[in-house]
Amino acid sequence: MASRGLLSRASRMKTRLQSALEATLIEVEDVSYQHAGHAAVKESGTNETHFNVKIVSSKFDGHNLVKRHRMVYELLSDELQSGLHALSIIAKTPKEAGM
Repeated sequence: MASRGLLSRASRMKTRLQSALEATLIEVEDVSYQHAGHAAVKESGTNETHFNVKIVSSKFDGHNLVKRHRMVYELLSDELQSGLHALSIIAKTPKEAGM
């Protein structure tokens, strides 16, 4: 993977999630602008702090919502340690998404 400075956080997140979850659909939306001025944003030293993530993956089959979210958080642990402050996660199986 390229160094942190060359790819946006959204690109790194999307690549990591796609690779690990083999998603049939993945959307990563940076909504940090909605939180400009918040203390967590100022402290992080980056403008890429808040994201909405939608993932459809067969790897979620048989897992409840909490486990699915834990899977996503584990995959993004490096980002969470380096300034990612908040995630809104929609995690569905292809069947649940009507695919």
